[in-house]
Amino acid sequence: MSTSLSPLLAPMLSSAAMRAVCDDAACLQNMLDFEAALARAEAATGVIPGSAAGPIASACKAESFDLAALAEAATRSGNLAIPLVKALTADVAKLDADAARYVHWGATSQDVIDTGAMLGLRAGIDALLDDTARAIAGFAKLARQHRNTAVVGRTWLQHALPMPFGLKLAEYAAALHRSQARLRRLRSETLALQFGGAAGTLAALGDKGLLVAEKLAQELKLPLPEAPWHTHRDRIAEAASVLAILAGSCGKIARDVSLMMQTDVGEAFEPSGEGRGGSSTMPHKRNPVAAATALAAATMAPNLAATVFAAQVQDHERSAGPWHAEWPTLPTLLLVTSGALAAIVDIAEGLEVDVARMRANLDATDGLIMAEAVTFALAEKIGKSDAHHLIEAASKKAVAGKQHLRDVLTSDARITAQLSAGTIAKLFEPMAYQGASQALIDRLLASLDT
Repeated sequence: MSTSLSPLLAPMLSSAAMRAVCDDAACLQNMLDFEAALARAEAATGVIPGSAAGPIASACKAESFDLAALAEAATRSGNLAIPLVKALTADVAKLDADAARYVHWGATSQDVIDTGAMLGLRAGIDALLDDTARAIAGFAKLARQHRNTAVVGRTWLQHALPMPFGLKLAEYAAALHRSQARLRRLRSETLALQFGGAAGTLAALGDKGLLVAEKLAQELKLPLPEAPWHTHRDRIAEAASVLAILAGSCGKIARDVSLMMQTDVGEAFEPSGEGRGGSSTMPHKRNPVAAATALAAATMAPNLAATVFAAQVQDHERSAGPWHAEWPTLPTLLLVTSGALAAIVDIAEGLEVDVARMRANLDATDGLIMAEAVTFALAEKIGKSDAHHLIEAASKKAVAGKQHLRDVLTSDARITAQLSAGTIAKLFEPMAYQGASQALIDRLLASLDT
């Protein structure tokens, strides 16, 4: 794997941990780890001389190879593994000429590259799991702090009903927890060794092919699949889908935060800091920079995943073209997903909440946000249809006359005949109309422990 993100842009769109995972030298080392493990497995099963494994493993150090030369050679050979094996063989020969005869014994280029990708994915998943844990903990803590903080619930970007801000935050934590569970399943059930030889039959190893495969899987701590999967790319596609879903969940949270940070809303903010979120020309700006990173990643991830999905359509036992398309795409997807998640960790651990502004926004429509609460209270007396028409008319009158809805209702005899002024006043307390919200918060937070 290698990344298509430039060194100039990568820090804006990825985490430092994932950049280390997807670094060219790290990806090369994963491939070399396959070669070293293969030699040990074959020595242990008597396929190659026991004395050959040590020199081969000793030469499998990424820092000993010229990455630029390998890259140039790969343009002629069609993949990176061919020049890598050639260079590795030459290096082993310097240590032990006889051992050099057994480098890459019975394997094929795709075994090296695909297993290297699996090792990279495993490391990438571990980095994402660390950050999902932090983000989940951050939002869960905030949810508990703000379970009784009333905020405007918005539908179609319009004021709808009041809700506890803690419910919104608990939903963020639960969505990330679901992605965390997908990552864990991916790590334990989907990652798998790739080892099939030239056409997926392990023919070069005779009757010891499966013995070597079993030992190789143990060496690399990767599950051994039922058979090689050279042109069955569902494992890679599943990984791409899990990453894209995580990036999308991060994007949803980021969208909410960027909207809450709007000057006209001002309810919650990313953490502040020196030089953070500023403008090159407007000194007063406080831009949602972490949210922007997550939103950029959420925009990129689906199309990267789509490329991986398209690459599933491969021919016969080994394919030319679709397989190649995965090489830059999957690590780039890992990188942007890590960037989205790192941004969300930043928000989860430092979100600044303006409770007073939330309350002011609840009052911005002069009581209209509580129209449903009054409608259902009145419906118990006169039926839902009649109550709806009465409150709808009262709402229009309040807007036209720039009055508070409560004042319009208490001056309407048809309504006060059913609801007292005191009852009406209580109906305008936002947190008195939250339905099952508190139970939902408890359920969401409890789900984080599963």
